[in-house]
Amino acid sequence: METDLRVLSDNEVTQVHERTLSLLATMGVRVDTEKGRRFLKKAGAEVNPTTHVVRFPRELIEECLRLTPRNFTLGGRRPDWEFALNANRCSLVADGGASFAIDEVTGERREANYQDWLDATHMIDSLDEVSVYWSMVDPGFFQNSIGGYTGYISQAFRNFSKHIQDSTHTIEESRWLLEVLGTVFGGRENVRKQNPFSYLVTPISPMVLEAEHTDAYLEIAGWGIPLAIMPMPMMGGTAPASLISTLLVANCETLAMLCLAQAAEPGTPIIYAASPAIMDPYTGRFTGSEVEHGLLGAAVTEIARSYGLPVETSAGSTGHYKTGIRAGYERALNWAMATLSWPDLVVGPGQLGGSLLLSLEQLLIDVEVFHRSLRLSHGINTSVKEWLEVDLASVGHGGNFLSRRSTRDALRNGEVYMTNYDARKSYEAWSGSGKPSMMDELKPKVQEILATHKPLPFEDGVEQELEKIKQRANDGLKAV
Repeated sequence: METDLRVLSDNEVTQVHERTLSLLATMGVRVDTEKGRRFLKKAGAEVNPTTHVVRFPRELIEECLRLTPRNFTLGGRRPDWEFALNANRCSLVADGGASFAIDEVTGERREANYQDWLDATHMIDSLDEVSVYWSMVDPGFFQNSIGGYTGYISQAFRNFSKHIQDSTHTIEESRWLLEVLGTVFGGRENVRKQNPFSYLVTPISPMVLEAEHTDAYLEIAGWGIPLAIMPMPMMGGTAPASLISTLLVANCETLAMLCLAQAAEPGTPIIYAASPAIMDPYTGRFTGSEVEHGLLGAAVTEIARSYGLPVETSAGSTGHYKTGIRAGYERALNWAMATLSWPDLVVGPGQLGGSLLLSLEQLLIDVEVFHRSLRLSHGINTSVKEWLEVDLASVGHGGNFLSRRSTRDALRNGEVYMTNYDARKSYEAWSGSGKPSMMDELKPKVQEILATHKPLPFEDGVEQELEKIKQRANDGLKAV
């Protein structure tokens, strides 16, 4: 049977839900967007016009959950590629927003630049294990103007052919985003059918839906774009100092934003993407190192599944600044916990130093960790043909099974996970080849991918239309 990890009992999950309903009905959430408050009031919420606190009746929350689709598919530009959610599958979302990168020549940290963004985007486009794009490098160098933003989002679609998940900062950016989406995918109806883009929104903890980014999201209503809701309460900082209370805050903020999305556009596809975290007690910052991130990631999956919603879980990063033992065991422990709970998506490979430092070698290590975690989640096959009692009787006492067809089939069919990295040499062979480290193996693999991977080209005419959009934005014209 498949391995199915539980960190919360059914009763504890029910308590999270019931306490969430109580908090949203009494304490409520501060909604800083006037447009959002109007949507919620019309839907039946209680809105305080002075404090902007919105309280949510149980009936409103239950109705909004009822309106939320449970099954949908993420698409992209790549022909015949799609990723169905709530389909007992799991894939990776690239980690995002690194301000720094490890220099390939010196091995030292430096500020990340456009080439780092491009290399990282090509890497994740080449890796089948990564289904969803985040900008692995903070794209601020693109976004110093509205023309820069249209250039950035066009480049993202140009260089990544699977599903893109991103945000906009302003209403104006949202309008240009829709122009780019319509151009790349052939209009609004094709965007609705294919779901090539999902919008990431991050409520502010504790208990605030802020104005600017929420209004930017509301601007895309009517296109059926899936919404990934990712509050990031930090235990002891922006959430009370217990794991369960941090989960409770995350659930409150997620359901509040879900209600707003359904009030604005009923039937909006939702990805439950809460990312509760732990404040490092020594520095007050996020590192992602703590082993409890694995518990939080698994619990998020269980809570989301109790609502029947697709789930994107974050299982922790690493606070270390170098690819190696510490980064490896922190990532492996946390990701195994999260993956064993069977989310749809796991965030996210490729970063060090609390997700601020890009490492393409770490990206490949993280994919290997993911493969091993998936193997654990698939568990032990107990189907009739796996018992092999006939083989045991045929070989008899004191024999071996090396020549049995079942042995060959088991190794070919994944009974034992076979790594892509060379771990089979004898000590003498390894020593004789210069005692290579894993990093010695990874660097050439990175360079090979960057040298050989070619992004999928746009269809005829799309490139020219995107250039026209960028030029209009640079000229200060309004989006159509």
